[in-house]
Amino acid sequence: MGGGRVQPVGMVSAEGESQVNDWPADKVERRAVASLVPYARNARTHSPAQVEQISASVKEWGWTVPVLVDEAGGLIAGHGRVLAAKKLGLADIPVMVARGWSDAQKRAYVLADNRLAENAGWDDALLIASTRKLGKTHQNVLVFLKGDPRKATEACGTVELDAELFAEAEALDESRAAGGD
Repeated sequence: MGGGRVQPVGMVSAEGESQVNDWPADKVERRAVASLVPYARNARTHSPAQVEQISASVKEWGWTVPVLVDEAGGLIAGHGRVLAAKKLGLADIPVMVARGWSDAQKRAYVLADNRLAENAGWDDALLIASTRKLGKTHQNVLVFLKGDPRKATEACGTVELDAELFAEAEALDESRAAGGD
């Protein structure tokens, strides 16, 4: 890995040369939860309430995103998911291995992974429209929206939107679901 950069599979360089390198996501394997070592300097924290939210997600949909580890089993990304796995009593979980990453790359990715999602925003109209479609029947999703299923359910039942805005949000939601933008 020259220059310390990890190149994605199938990338084409500026010179038009095809570059094929392995990505961690190219291979998912299972490892024992007990063998995974949390990164001691992880700046991201996970409250008991958030671990409960992650646990509820795993119960509802199963394990959907492998954690990222180095060759020795050191956690790079997925600390909250590992805490949820322990809470649920899971013996092993899916992992991706970042092979050949330097210590600096691992430290930088720990920070980047934790910040990237925070930098995203929400389309409030679509969020409300989607939430209202869930109604009171999908408590596990509502937990993620407000942290407390009772408050989330109450909010979803009492959200008032301008009828025109709501219709626009639903039309956009349906368009996106059909593959449009």
